[in-house]
Amino acid sequence: MDPRNIQQDFENQFNDVVSRLQSKQFFQSDWDIASFAVFFIFIGVILLLVILILIRCCCCCCCDEVKHQRGKVGVENMALEP
Repeated sequence: MDPRNIQQDFENQFNDVVSRLQSKQFFQSDWDIASFAVFFIFIGVILLLVILILIRCCCCCCCDEVKHQRGKVGVENMALEP
């Protein structure tokens, strides 16, 4: 692409953003609003998962002193004995 073409595209996008900010009309259609909502729901879920992981790690670090010894689970298969 021609550098002048890229510069013109950038100026057009910048002017579009500035005109939206001046008119206080951030969204042009319902699709803009929906995509904005989906984006923030996605970010919220990611932050929730990170917080849950941090809580889990902190609980595991605090509870490492008291480890429970787990025994065998299940039924002993006597048919495998020689």
